[in-house]
Amino acid sequence: MGRWHDGRGRLRIASGTGAAAARPPLPLEIAASYRARTRGLLGRDGVEGVLLLTPASSVHTFRMRFAIDVAYLDRRLTVLAVRTMRPNRLGRPRLRSRHVLEAEAGSMTAWGLRPGTRLTVET
Repeated sequence: MGRWHDGRGRLRIASGTGAAAARPPLPLEIAASYRARTRGLLGRDGVEGVLLLTPASSVHTFRMRFAIDVAYLDRRLTVLAVRTMRPNRLGRPRLRSRHVLEAEAGSMTAWGLRPGTRLTVET
């Protein structure tokens, strides 16, 4: 995968069959620099698609205006855990987590993200 850079891309949810296999890619924003990771979703009223924080093993929702779904990913972009976090919370660091995805609360359930789901990023 190489080194990540701030920017935009698309996120694909890998699936063998069914509706998820035909799902179009999701809009993706990549936050790879310290500054972009620190800013994250602060000051926003929502997010279109998903935000990838890399490298990251934990997140917080202090000063956020809305609840978010958080997916912790390993080095191969496999989902380790998915949590919903309300504003003003501190998430625990996850062992083996290398990347974190953030989206509006409820989105990841609708997309079928759960532990073991494989993802791919197109930049």
